[in-house]
Amino acid sequence: MMMTKMNRGLRALSAGVALSLLLMAAPNAYAATPKDTLVEGFAFDDILSMDPAEAYELSAAEITGNTYSLLVRLDINDTSKIKGDLAESWSVSDDHLTYTFKLKPGLKFASGNPITAEDVAWSFERVVKLNKSPAFILTQFGITGDNVTEKAKATDANTFTFTVDKPYAPSFVLNCLTATVAEVVDKKLVLQHVKPATPTADYKYDNDFGNSWLKTGFAGSGPFKLREWRANEAVVLERNDNYYGEKAKLNRVIYRFMKESSAQRLALENGDIDIARNLSPTDLQAVEKNAQLASTSAPKGTIYYMSLNQKNANLAKPEVQQAFKYLVDYDAIGKTLIKGIGEIHQTFEPKGMLGSLDENPFKLDVAKAKELLAKAGLPNGFSITMDVRSIEPDTGIATAIQQTLGQAGIKVEIIPGDGKQKLTKYRARNHDIYFGNWGPDYWDPHSNADTFTTNDDNSDTSSNKTLVWRNTWTTPELEKLAKAALFEGDAAKRGAMYQDIQKKFLEASPFIILYQQTEVAGYRKDVKDFKLGPSFDNNFVWPISK
Repeated sequence: MMMTKMNRGLRALSAGVALSLLLMAAPNAYAATPKDTLVEGFAFDDILSMDPAEAYELSAAEITGNTYSLLVRLDINDTSKIKGDLAESWSVSDDHLTYTFKLKPGLKFASGNPITAEDVAWSFERVVKLNKSPAFILTQFGITGDNVTEKAKATDANTFTFTVDKPYAPSFVLNCLTATVAEVVDKKLVLQHVKPATPTADYKYDNDFGNSWLKTGFAGSGPFKLREWRANEAVVLERNDNYYGEKAKLNRVIYRFMKESSAQRLALENGDIDIARNLSPTDLQAVEKNAQLASTSAPKGTIYYMSLNQKNANLAKPEVQQAFKYLVDYDAIGKTLIKGIGEIHQTFEPKGMLGSLDENPFKLDVAKAKELLAKAGLPNGFSITMDVRSIEPDTGIATAIQQTLGQAGIKVEIIPGDGKQKLTKYRARNHDIYFGNWGPDYWDPHSNADTFTTNDDNSDTSSNKTLVWRNTWTTPELEKLAKAALFEGDAAKRGAMYQDIQKKFLEASPFIILYQQTEVAGYRKDVKDFKLGPSFDNNFVWPISK
């Protein structure tokens, strides 16, 4: 009886009060979540911004993927296909240079403002002119601040055209437009929150295009709207009743910040949360043995890797780079630390992607690594630091690698920190070794091939801050091959080109690719239609009910 009254009371509370009670709930005191609310335990300490023009972190992409609409989306049931979102139809000119999109009629933003082709055009314009980290996904098509209003424009209220500079494979262009950076914002609403800016040599515009406000604000049209983001505490979503498609089944979704796997499992068992998102193999096994709980999994495009900053003279030596690849006990990591949550995978295209290469040539071989270090003039090893996000299994894997590196005389100091700290340092190129993950920005092999090979400008002021740029590495040959693959229309031939690039990458690169994520989650059995998507931005919550 008491629990029934509690549930009724919580359902009647405002979202803010309900959130406060949920966050304060003691970890070992049973407090069922409201029937109209989904609560997920989730480690989202990597979020830096909620502005689609700026957000470039995995957790932020999941939130914007549920709150913003795109012209087109990846078909999660068949990742070789694209389907319309705001776009009712589209066509490609014979010369593969102009893409024309017709919008569905009668669309509205969450604010109630109508969605027009002008909103789409302005969304593209602000991405290009702000030129934040993900902007390259659009600017790579020859789009600049000077030409964007001609290259991405509304020809009438319901027609948007996008003109590219070269005849790329159409599948590549369309896949790029499924990236979160291409999410459409409410121009009228954002313009109410624009702040003035002083033009400089690097930024020549007199306003911020609403970026300061959209870091924590919301101007979308997706199934949910962002009500609140409190860093390292909670993200709160509310149903958008103006959504054009099937309405979300729940009134709200609360992502509750929980970093430790064991805390998530305990909260799930106690009913304090409905879904646990960051479970270790041990806690996953415990969930699977609990009759009140269930688990689900899905292969993910996300790969985990170590990268060696070429600013460090020792790490810039090719023999040292190869030695690192022989100083990882892949078998032990696969059998214990990532059991059920990942699969050893040593190339940068994930399984399931066109061009994926299923080859794992490296294994722990300390003697071979020592030979390589001796050739590099470092027979006694050296000391180094490794930046690692304070979350499992990252810290456990980093500790295991620290031990095997030590067998060859490489002394590693692990520097832990939250996601924001590690990413900020990484993007400033101030690390020695970085341990982290990467998910493709869009479901096309060029997304990963580009970030692992392209570095057109290795200066600290470069605007194209790919992973190779972050590690101050240049590879002109592989970059040239990756760009050539963009224009191959035959899928089989194109896939073979990416496989060739990966084979060369394995032979010489400052990256140690470790494994591909199998995303797992535990959930209470009253949660219905919960499904994990193939990429970080399509873990959709609107089909879920309780």
